[in-house]
Amino acid sequence: MSIIHDLLMRAIGAGASDVHIKINQPPYFRVNSKLVESGYDVISADDLTGIIKNIVPEFLQHRYEIEQEVDFSMNEENVGRFRVNVYTSQRYPVIAMRHVKAAIPTFEELRLPLQLKTLTQVQRGIILLVGVTGCGKSTTLAAIIGEINRTQQKRVITVEDPIEYQFYDDQSLITQREVGLDTHHFSSALKHLLRQDPDVVLIGEMRDPESIRTALLAAETGHLVLSTLHASTADSAIARVLDVFPAEEQSNIRMALASNIHAIICQRLIPDLRGLMTPAVEIMFNTSTVKKLIEKNNLEILSAAIETGKDDGMQNFNQSIYQLIKQNLISETEGMAAATNPQALRMNLQGIFLDEGRRILSG
Repeated sequence: MSIIHDLLMRAIGAGASDVHIKINQPPYFRVNSKLVESGYDVISADDLTGIIKNIVPEFLQHRYEIEQEVDFSMNEENVGRFRVNVYTSQRYPVIAMRHVKAAIPTFEELRLPLQLKTLTQVQRGIILLVGVTGCGKSTTLAAIIGEINRTQQKRVITVEDPIEYQFYDDQSLITQREVGLDTHHFSSALKHLLRQDPDVVLIGEMRDPESIRTALLAAETGHLVLSTLHASTADSAIARVLDVFPAEEQSNIRMALASNIHAIICQRLIPDLRGLMTPAVEIMFNTSTVKKLIEKNNLEILSAAIETGKDDGMQNFNQSIYQLIKQNLISETEGMAAATNPQALRMNLQGIFLDEGRRILSG
């Protein structure tokens, strides 16, 4: 049995989401967001060189030699699927591996708010999943695609770097393209995307002006676009997108976003009372109020629109965390640690609710 096979078997047995491997140390696992020792032997330089030689795909080996870092996905037989990043630290290689579960999760299994299920019925526009690394963006996207696949006859095309969840056709016809394996560059895949007759497009990440313009064009021409972005809150995502562009383009991009964004979902994973991870979810729908604020560049008031948008299915992190505490899913301590405004959450838990959002909007 190879070192990597044995190590990954142990990781799955321990319920690990991530595996970290570096020389002259035993590997570490991440279990329920906490780093723990694997109990495995120290990995020598020769061991790590052998692991990298075995797992880096042939078509990426030259890139790794030149760039000293590479992303890919791998299937370890009888173990599972992993998203892998091999990189260099102080001239020595390091490996980070994330376990990607084989089964496509459902909304119920992920304990996501039920109003997110309505996203699977959207015909056009952009749905953005945002949050920090490791917050479950890709898993929630997989749940959306999975629900579409189970219930609708759609042509779905994904461009990913690398592919994480693998989909198998059910009611929908799904094509997944991995950068480096199925297309040389992210940009070239996006260039031809709309000629492939999609109904639903998944762009792994809105990372640069070209990917954002492609998403906007696809939405404007009647497609549903799903993508991810790194942002700490739903309302800050618009500004993050605009920051990608030079100042002279930002006004046009902002107006295009106002017309084509359907929803922005932001997640934070919080340990529940059983030690498992549960998502707190911030939801911003592009209501008439939200659209007007984006058009007028009043982005600093978007948080108030989310706070007061309960009737439209919106909620901020504090409201989501409040419900998780009241449902006895998470502790007050964990909720406070994850809250955007801990002081306001503490007041809410004491029965004090200030209508701050409405005051800001009316002002």
